[in-house]
Formats: sequence, structure tokens, C-alpha cells
Amino acid sequence: MVNFITLYASILHKIMKFAGGLEPRSVEIENAGSTTMNFWVPTNTSPSKPAVVLIHGIAADGILTWQLQVMALTEKYSVYVPNLLFFGGSHTESKERSVRFQAECVVKGLRKLGVERCIVVGISYGGMVGFQMAEHYPELVAGMVVTGTVLAMSESISKERLQKLGLSWWSECLFPTSVEGVKDYFDFISYKPPWLPNFLCKDVLECHSLGAWRDHQSYKEAAESANAEAMNQSSSELDTMKCKANKTVQV
Repeated sequence: MVNFITLYASILHKIMKFAGGLEPRSVEIENAGSTTMNFWVPTNTSPSKPAVVLIHGIAADGILTWQLQVMALTEKYSVYVPNLLFFGGSHTESKERSVRFQAECVVKGLRKLGVERCIVVGISYGGMVGFQMAEHYPELVAGMVVTGTVLAMSESISKERLQKLGLSWWSECLFPTSVEGVKDYFDFISYKPPWLPNFLCKDVLECHSLGAWRDHQSYKEAAESANAEAMNQSSSELDTMKCKANKTVQV
């Protein structure tokens, strides 16, 4: 039986190569392949084209998330699309699961790809990764564009959002196990949720269970780590981060 989601992803990758001007590149972040991050990078770079880094959120990998933006931006920008750890084949043997670690790996990967200065675009979880990059690597991040995100997850933000959703824990909506769960998932992550027939929802479930988009267990650990970080994040620490971000980038 054909899985339409994986079929579409395969076609999309070919489009990115032949029409989008990007190619996949696997970058060894730490020695002996203990951490490897997969990027989509320009087939040709030009000094006249500023580097733009598109960081995806929790819904899918980089190209599935940013496909339309890639096609719109590549004419004037050198576009880099990382797959965060546990998405799109990016992996690590490290037990570290923090947002800061994700940011460090993206930065190390970009430097190995020769990127010295860039504009970071982040959505959802990717926006939080971008803010970590801006705070700790201001020499790299020239500016930011973010949407659907927060500076950093705090206990109050987490509790307020969960209460509005009627949930007790994020895993209840981020890790669907049924067709209705998939529909609730897209309702949660989308401003205007797409209508999905049941057979496509089943294909999404299959992709999740097989790890086609993300390493299910490792991502769950990362999500729980982000939530744990939120419990320890004080308002004063968030204020300090906000001041640093405002000084180093244009938001």
C-alpha cells in the first residue's frame, strides 16, 4: 500500500534538487559521527546572496515545513535548511536534549558549511532554537524572523497553554496514536488546520511510528526536556535573555 506522505516527500526532495537549487548534506557535528545533522544547502553560493537559515518546528522536518519559502527565497538568498536532531535523519548519541544543544549543533553545522553570518527564520520550537543561537552566538546571527513561538518556554507559559487546550501534558497532543489524534495534532500546530481525509491521517500515523519525519522516542525525550527546562526558567532569566536578544539582533 502506498503511503502518500512518504511519496510526496520523495517527490518534494527531487523538486528541491532540480528547481529549488538545494542539495542534501550530512554534517558531522561531533567526532566519529556521534552527532550528525542533515542540512539542505545551496548547490551554488554567491557573496552577493545573504545567508538565510530556516529552522522548522515540531510538525515535520525542514523541507516539508519550508518548501514554499525555499522556492520564494532562493533567487535572492543562500538558503540553508537544517533538520534538527531527531528529525529527518539527524541524530546524536549524546543524552543531551535541551534547546541550547540543538542551537549549538545548528551553529557548528553552519560553520562547517562556511556560513559566517546569517538571518535566522524560526517557527514554533525552531524559534526557540533561533533565540538560543542569537543569545549565545551574536557574531553569527545578523537578524531574526520568528512566528508562533516564545523567547523560551517558562512554567507559566506552559501551564497556561496546557490549561487552554484542556491537557495535562504536551505528549497528549504531540504524539498522536489515532486518526482523531492526528486531526487534533494539526489543529494544535496550525493557524488554519488543513482538512485531511482519514486515509491521509493514517499515513501520517505510519510516518510517525516509522520515524520518517522524526525519531519518535528521542523527540519525546527532547520535548520532555524542554518542558523540564520551562519548570526551571525564572522570569528574571527570561528578562535577561530578552535584553541580550534585543541587543544582538533585530527582532
